[in-house]
Amino acid sequence: MHDGAGHVFNPTILREYDIRGIVGKTLGEEDARAIGRAFAAVVRDAGGKRVAIGRDGRLSSPTLEAALIEGLTKSGIDVLRIGLGPTPMLYFAVNTERVDGGIMVTGSHNPADYNGFKLMLGKRSFFGADIQWLGRIAAEAPSATPARPGRVEEKLVLDTYVARLLVDYEGARPLQVVWDCGNGATGEAVQRLTQRLPGRHRLLNETIDGRFPAHHPDPTEAKNLVQLQEAVRADGADLGIAFDGDGDRIGVVDGKGRILWGDQFMVALAGEVIARQPGATIIADVKASQVLFDEVARLGGKPLMWRTGHSLIKTKMAEIGAPLAGEMSGHIFYADRYYGYDDAIYAAIRLLGIFSRSGESLAAFRDRLPAVVNTPELRFPCAEPRKFAVIDEVRERLKRAGAEMSDIDGVRVKTADGWWLLRASNTQDVLVARAEAKDEAGLARLKALLAEQLRASGIAPPEGF
Repeated sequence: MHDGAGHVFNPTILREYDIRGIVGKTLGEEDARAIGRAFAAVVRDAGGKRVAIGRDGRLSSPTLEAALIEGLTKSGIDVLRIGLGPTPMLYFAVNTERVDGGIMVTGSHNPADYNGFKLMLGKRSFFGADIQWLGRIAAEAPSATPARPGRVEEKLVLDTYVARLLVDYEGARPLQVVWDCGNGATGEAVQRLTQRLPGRHRLLNETIDGRFPAHHPDPTEAKNLVQLQEAVRADGADLGIAFDGDGDRIGVVDGKGRILWGDQFMVALAGEVIARQPGATIIADVKASQVLFDEVARLGGKPLMWRTGHSLIKTKMAEIGAPLAGEMSGHIFYADRYYGYDDAIYAAIRLLGIFSRSGESLAAFRDRLPAVVNTPELRFPCAEPRKFAVIDEVRERLKRAGAEMSDIDGVRVKTADGWWLLRASNTQDVLVARAEAKDEAGLARLKALLAEQLRASGIAPPEGF
């Protein structure tokens, strides 16, 4: 499609938090060029003229980056190319360089044949209605002919970024750590970081390889942490750290090789922040364990339950000035001494600092967390727009029954046994459910309540209910 003509995206790629599709099928160079042209119009309207661009290690990222830059520069926008690295490195550049926004070329934790774009306007996430707006601008063919094409400046910020991460490492005893980069975009940053950290560090899959030969780079799936668990146990390491494909989500394994999910290690992160800022508000998403909310309160903080979604959490965090937020999925956001975005390597630095200073191991910390039993996140198909209608029906029935619940994001119902959650995914045609209780009998009762609500709305409960 030539300049001057409108461009219509495959509607499946304009998602809630980013633009993402299958390269060669739903996403290609023409789309990248059109995103560049449309975003140029957005930046110009906001009074800006310069945008930072980064890319992950996917095989398609260099060509998509080149097309994106062409779209921006032909529309008169200057580009700062920061090179290959994790998504948080792009966020870092937008917060520290003289730019008016940023775009990261990344497929995040999706399979190798996917790619996409995460966008920022100013220092804010560009998501939801913004992305739909970008699609409309592209279709209308922004045609402003610039007085001059934009200039491209190359400035590799990897060393500056790693140096900034190291500033906030406050350790005492040296730790033995295994890191699994999953062949994703964190590889080079983690190599440089660990060379300068005290302790003994073993790196797995640190070579950036867009084919992801070792395992899929998504630390929220237990099967992707098996290699890390085995290495931690074999080495007798203190802990293991894993990253997703673009480095904005973290996975954690203790010295016994057990996985700690986001809502478990967040208790340790929150404790450190609350000690520094008594009464601080700590945000977690609706999928997080009640243990996290209770522990934040016990430690003297104010727990706040918020909607799932990294852009939604970041926005809420900035709005109320919370120093720390986190999601079950491993997005951890620090505004305490940092910039308020989700950076998995930074979260790792803070976690290592806490356990380096503590006399307690991560495994011992995990052992003293209140014991609960819970389901994993259960996802089952439900068509758009039916998925939202189901949630509305369930909410109304529960209200009539006088249930104790939060409806900030779907419904989260509290009973004497614990809690259960049902929400509509923002990114897929699925309903998401989770339940947590003090014991197996309580969990069975919660699952029965959830199944009853699903059946009342004509939905077959997922397997195991």
